[in-house]
Amino acid sequence: MKYSRRHFIGTSAAGVGAMFINSCLGTRHYDPYDIVELGKTGIKTTRLCMGTGIRGGGRQSNLTRLGHEQAVNFVREIYSRGVRIFDLADSYGTHACVSDALKIYPRSDYVIITKMGIRRRPASEGGDPVAETEAVTTRFLQELQTDYIDGLQMHYILSGDWNTELSDYMTALDKLKQKGIIRSHGLSCHALPALETAIREPWADTIHVRLNAYGPNMDDTVEKVEPVVKQLHQAGKGVIAMKILGEGELSNSDEQRDNTFRYVLQLGAVDILNVGMDKTSDIVDTEERIRKVSLK
Repeated sequence: MKYSRRHFIGTSAAGVGAMFINSCLGTRHYDPYDIVELGKTGIKTTRLCMGTGIRGGGRQSNLTRLGHEQAVNFVREIYSRGVRIFDLADSYGTHACVSDALKIYPRSDYVIITKMGIRRRPASEGGDPVAETEAVTTRFLQELQTDYIDGLQMHYILSGDWNTELSDYMTALDKLKQKGIIRSHGLSCHALPALETAIREPWADTIHVRLNAYGPNMDDTVEKVEPVVKQLHQAGKGVIAMKILGEGELSNSDEQRDNTFRYVLQLGAVDILNVGMDKTSDIVDTEERIRKVSLK
């Protein structure tokens, strides 16, 4: 059964949230390390994903600021706890530390999603989206020390017309998918019109959506984003939820953290929970909270 943000926040405010969920969902249980399928991509991995882009930009993030050796050790700690999917981006600068951490494990045992920035240049200035996409992907393969990338997304997409404005990039990524160099393609959305377009665009295999129970750092209000996320799921897209804690704004309240994990999990429209991590307490708290709100 699927429930809305209104149910969870409303019943919690009334002090009967747990009673409502128990009576409606019975013994429904979620575990961070359940194996789930990412939409219709055929990619199967853990429900919980390690996000590597906390305060990311300019090819650095909190993970890279730890220093290379400490970052490698931390990624291996996350792997040892059971996480098998890792979210990266060119702009985070995390390719090197994550690949060095994961190279000791079988490549088939983990999933890498990464993102490329789109910096369109006119043809008169040498702009060639196909050549650019191929060059970026070749560099990514080298940095990630792999023969293939599980998911390559266009990063920070805002326009509702992205499927026409970026059609040349989409074609280039599709060719790479046909060659087996990437297993899926999609986009990381940062505006509601971009999300809405993804519903009806067959090219979009996977979508990063900003989603939580309260609205901070989302593409619009929860009431407007929620039905779009459900439609993405119904269309067979691989839905990856990010900003579950509102980029840290919901981190200081146990009630809000519980509510937002419960909401995202029981919405029935999200495959993967992408949670930013840069210290052990992040993974420990996330594991415990997912199991806690499952109310088994």
